[in-house]
Amino acid sequence: MSGGVGGPAGAARGAQVGGRTGAQGSESALFELPDELAIDTDVARRVIGEFIRAQLDQAGFERALLGLSGGVDSALVAYLVAEAIGPQRLLCLLMPYRTSAPASVADAREVVRRLGCASELIEITPIVDGFFGRDGEPGAAGPEGLTASPIRRGNFMARVRMAVLYDRSVTWGGLVAGTGNKTESLIGYTTIYGDAACAFNPIGDLYKSQVRQLAQAIGVPEAIIRKAPSADLWPGQTDEGEAGFSYPQLDRLLYWMIDRRRSPDELVAMGFEAAFVERVARMVAGSEFKRQVPPVAKLGPRTSGIDYLYPRRRPGSTRR
Repeated sequence: MSGGVGGPAGAARGAQVGGRTGAQGSESALFELPDELAIDTDVARRVIGEFIRAQLDQAGFERALLGLSGGVDSALVAYLVAEAIGPQRLLCLLMPYRTSAPASVADAREVVRRLGCASELIEITPIVDGFFGRDGEPGAAGPEGLTASPIRRGNFMARVRMAVLYDRSVTWGGLVAGTGNKTESLIGYTTIYGDAACAFNPIGDLYKSQVRQLAQAIGVPEAIIRKAPSADLWPGQTDEGEAGFSYPQLDRLLYWMIDRRRSPDELVAMGFEAAFVERVARMVAGSEFKRQVPPVAKLGPRTSGIDYLYPRRRPGSTRR
């Protein structure tokens, strides 16, 4: 990360690998884990496992499915779901586009192989190209679709993948598990009704650094934990390169800003640069709409999402 936007130097240390702690940037370090973000992985696995089983039970399902991209987030969720309900009740969908990195599919296949769960490969290329067009031939979006930006195409791909997941959930008879982490949710690095959509999210309260820590503890392949996070929007694209900051630095700031409720002045006094604090605060505030259900114009005495807020309950409950 280039200077000028991050936290104080040396604030994040390498994760424990092979019985010793690697220095930041060292080849021996599997990932960087800021001290304040370290979690008890045994407790996290137990809590998340109980959460997964409870969500399925309350909704009346025994199975789950998810989109497996080959990245650490979806890989971790696959491991957690398989551990909670058994791999025979998990379906992983691999949904590459024609420009997706071959390594992503290979990593996803390795997760499936290790878990022993069901999987399907569904190419989304015909759907995406049918909308935007290809090789100069317009698609359903018309001529202007041929010049759609990578971000626009990426958002469409995310929504196509979620549409495929929900369609397949009917025939599989399972709930769609989310794979988004807390860091990306807070800064809005998600696609509404795309990767942000799901029936339940096992890792939604884990920062990216904590995702890596739990992934290591549960046995996700090291190659997946090590590789640079990427939405695979175009060849060579990485999340950190596009955003301009590293996840460990961002996670530290978000932890103190959100979890510990430090003010901007307090964050600057801690060593975070003012421009970085201001930028991230704007991202968090500007993406709030993605984290809430759509607002409803209140007209009646009991309005869904406002004053009719009963928690989820078991099917057949007599409570009104």
